[in-house]
Amino acid sequence: MTSLPFVLSLDGLTEGLVLVSGDGLIPGAVWYEADAGGQGLVYSFPVGALAEAGYLTADMLLDGSTLTTFALYLQEGEDGPRFGMSFGLLNQCSARVRIPLEAVNQGRWRYPREGAWLKPICRDQRVDLRRVDRALLVVERKGPDLSRFCLTPLTATIEAPPLLEKLVLPKGVLLDELGQSALHDWPGKTVCADVLIARLEAQLATAAEQVLPEGFSRWGGWLARQVEATGFFRTYNDGERWWLVDPDGYLFWSSGLDCVRFSIDSACEGLEDGLLWLPERQGEYAAAYGADERRSFNYLKANFIRAFGAEAAAENWATIVLSQLRALGFNTVANWSDWEIATDAVPYTRPMDAQALQALPAIYRDFPDVYHPDFETAAAGFAAQLADTVDDPAFIGYFLMNEPTWGFAQETPAAGMLYNTDTCYARVALAETLQDRYVSERALSEAWGFSVTFDQVREGRWQQNLTGAANVDLDAFSEQMVTRYFGTLSEACRRVDPNHLNLGIRYYTVPPAWAVDGMRTFDVFSMNCYKQRVLAEEMAQINALLDVPIMVGEWHFGALDAGLPAAGIGHVPDQLGRGQAFRVYLEDAAVQPWCVGVHYFTLYDQSAIGRFDGENYNIGFVDTCSRPYAPLAAAARLSHERLYQVASGQVAPYDDAPEYLPLLFM
Repeated sequence: MTSLPFVLSLDGLTEGLVLVSGDGLIPGAVWYEADAGGQGLVYSFPVGALAEAGYLTADMLLDGSTLTTFALYLQEGEDGPRFGMSFGLLNQCSARVRIPLEAVNQGRWRYPREGAWLKPICRDQRVDLRRVDRALLVVERKGPDLSRFCLTPLTATIEAPPLLEKLVLPKGVLLDELGQSALHDWPGKTVCADVLIARLEAQLATAAEQVLPEGFSRWGGWLARQVEATGFFRTYNDGERWWLVDPDGYLFWSSGLDCVRFSIDSACEGLEDGLLWLPERQGEYAAAYGADERRSFNYLKANFIRAFGAEAAAENWATIVLSQLRALGFNTVANWSDWEIATDAVPYTRPMDAQALQALPAIYRDFPDVYHPDFETAAAGFAAQLADTVDDPAFIGYFLMNEPTWGFAQETPAAGMLYNTDTCYARVALAETLQDRYVSERALSEAWGFSVTFDQVREGRWQQNLTGAANVDLDAFSEQMVTRYFGTLSEACRRVDPNHLNLGIRYYTVPPAWAVDGMRTFDVFSMNCYKQRVLAEEMAQINALLDVPIMVGEWHFGALDAGLPAAGIGHVPDQLGRGQAFRVYLEDAAVQPWCVGVHYFTLYDQSAIGRFDGENYNIGFVDTCSRPYAPLAAAARLSHERLYQVASGQVAPYDDAPEYLPLLFM
């Protein structure tokens, strides 16, 4: 048995990774350089040496000014299953990697960021630490320049390593007083507070001048086509394609912006020494601090307070931001927004708050025990939040949830439940389902290919590897759980609000077959789609299966020419390319007969030091100083002015695509 703590033995470097000389800046750290993804460090140790360990840890510092993402893999032998955790780092700031080894059981998808250690996410397969004997730390994605980083020895410990107490900041502060990157310079960077204030005052003075494109109804529908009006939004198929219909009966195609909210939060906990300006929590800028326990500061809100004072900041922000949406041509305030600013006037969607469901025990990641006797009561509490918008004609509909984390796993919720939850009502239901099917334990064992009892399915820590035949049954039970889950929530929501649309769950991609069939209770199927264009073939199949229209909840394109270290999930060369990519995606979606809208993520750029999980992307229409990106803004207006002509087939969609670059995101 290897005693803990111990340093993992470094066997060597993969081809391409270079050990370089120089001051590691962090005590005990060594510099490496990578010119491509996949290059990394290879470690080995005795089989089972990590079985009693609680954490893997190392200190790192990333040079340069653009994001590098890393992945740490743990594997059972040369050909065995492999667990992975990906993460990113802030540039020019020391970080402590603290990987909890409980993660190998895949019970969680993401762990909290800590300072400059960003977005730790579990991936790949479950492994048994008693069988793991090797590790690999690789550069996963990088910017166009050489990736240079320093690293201390990777160490296994029993207890959680302490958080970093003092930062190493080779280039000085990370953010200036306006919340902009202090490590970058770029055209359009706001040079001082006076320029910021003048811009905001001008935007407020001209807000009333901004209008939707000609031919739009007061809701943003198409004045040229009117059908029966119900006073609320609804779906409609005219025989050739799907539409939404606005409250006055005009055909409507929803082009929206996510995160229309008074917030660009910078997660500053542990990074305070890297900020040029951070006011006291009490006083004029108190409202710019986050309400959660983890310390964050909202530079967007602080900038409006600078210009208008604490009392008028929120009202003036709402006036300006709604005028910006009209100027851009968007007709929907989409998910994650301060939707209250849109009520009665501007079409909006709202996300459901899952707090009422959190009282239920989870069986796997965020999948609740839908066989728990309190599930229907929790569903009723979940639906009750819709009561305050039930009569609002501007309200398009609600998303039940967003990107459930059980959907990111390689295994189904039923399989994950066996390994992560020793006892629950859903396991009892699974055992009963299997007993109904197989009758005897002998028949179940023969079908699954190993000895198994109904009691082992019903409760206890699951230890055996699952066969393909077992997974067929677990797929079927997962479909049963999904159907029960979404069916119960949908029914509860309709009892409270029969007037508005159930817009689904915004699955992170095309769902597997066992999940799709459980989504028949939605009025609109929604998914997020970060591709160059919508996935036309796959989405058409879902439309045919469910017979409901489809909405894209998130998509975006970013670049590296605007002071942010990462481009986002879609990556193009510059702001002009962002405009081209926007037009191609939007107009290609508009011609699809099953598509009734796409919602762009997001209105604002993210913080250069990252939001709550660490994302720090140039994906906004507007930066932290309320400066719109002119090429992107112009492109959006042009596409929206011809939106209904494209959707109805009167004109061909824009197709002058930019160069799409390698992905750079966490």
